[in-house]
Amino acid sequence: MTPADFQRLALALPGAEQGAHMGAIDFRVGGRIFATLAHAAQGYGNLMLTPEAQQDLLADAPHLFLPVPGGWGRMGATHIRLASATEAELSDALRVAWILRMEKNSKTTSANRKPAKKAAKKSAAKKTATKAKAPAKKRTPKPNT
Repeated sequence: MTPADFQRLALALPGAEQGAHMGAIDFRVGGRIFATLAHAAQGYGNLMLTPEAQQDLLADAPHLFLPVPGGWGRMGATHIRLASATEAELSDALRVAWILRMEKNSKTTSANRKPAKKAAKKSAAKKTATKAKAPAKKRTPKPNT
């Protein structure tokens, strides 16, 4: 497979959009990255997985997947060797990353939701508290004696 195949398959997923991060092509769903071509020059596509999903893929196909070096890899970021992957393998791996991102997006969104009235009251209270603060007094330095 090639970076163009990676791009085609990633964008075929529902709601997937192409973006860029730090000069590299990425693929997002709900505004969040699920895959990148940051290491395409080295022959890799990158999948944003969980550490558990990464371990499953590494166990099933160690010839195809490897962790991204460093902290990102410990968090689940995984290289897929494009030249070694079949279309079905690449498509399945991208779908796993896409599903995990969709699940994470739905958890994040529902956790951050607040009822409209509570959010409005909290915002109004915050504005009032900010306005009520007295301006800070200027301190004049004491001369050294």
